[in-house]
Amino acid sequence: MTREDHRHRHLERIAEVRAGRHAEKVGYPIRLRETEVVRTAMVGASLLRVTLGGAGAEGFEAHSPDEHVKLIFPEPDGSLRLPEQNGTMLRWPRPSPTSREYTVRRYDPVAAEIDVDFALHDGGLASDWASAVEPGTVVHIAGPPGGLIVPHTYDRYLFAGDITALPAIARWLEELPRSAKGWAFVEVADAAEEIGLSAPEGVAVRWLHRGDRPAGTGDALASAVTAVTVPEGERVHVWAAGEAGQIKPLRRWVRDELRLEKADHDITGYWKRGVADFDDDH
Repeated sequence: MTREDHRHRHLERIAEVRAGRHAEKVGYPIRLRETEVVRTAMVGASLLRVTLGGAGAEGFEAHSPDEHVKLIFPEPDGSLRLPEQNGTMLRWPRPSPTSREYTVRRYDPVAAEIDVDFALHDGGLASDWASAVEPGTVVHIAGPPGGLIVPHTYDRYLFAGDITALPAIARWLEELPRSAKGWAFVEVADAAEEIGLSAPEGVAVRWLHRGDRPAGTGDALASAVTAVTVPEGERVHVWAAGEAGQIKPLRRWVRDELRLEKADHDITGYWKRGVADFDDDH
């Protein structure tokens, strides 16, 4: 089966899920791409946008706001270990190369540009790299492997997260039908970290300021989210991401209070306090 056949097959599946009743993860052919940094720009006070382009960005696919790519970094000795293309998959060397997963914030097929937003913080491998990177730098990215396709048939949508989830939430809000209703809760340090969001009129956006409290601590986000009342008889989809411990109460809430089916919520730990390169397998 050719790459084009695979492309048509997963595009058809995406269209089916989008028109259906429940969200579903749909896989795409996974590719390794050699891109280059086109430019960087701050988005608010704490997100740094790195725009990737070049010939390797052409034909990129971006179908879901929560899809991600792996940025592959040189090893401490300066060597670069890359996966090899194996049909529609990648064969990764062992041990795994140094990499970090990041949300695809935007893909412009006309300009062949990919935006990746980095939440800046001290001592982070990818954050430090993004802060120092110059236009023209070659960057290898793998993926995306697919993403969560959420139908436009839910009565309401609820999104929640901290600044690491903000790029995905921003894209969710942009891509929802303009008739959509729901809520979006985003915890940031202060008003300087807020950014412009293109939310449908019926989606209420609430910014939660943590102030001097360290990122990933406190229960303000969970408290705000769990105070929501979903109107009787309405179907809701819940998407949340952020520090693993902070969003843990939301898993219980969607299960015990909202009684949602597994396909109607997606709650993911993007990072965990004190753990480098955290991987949440939920």
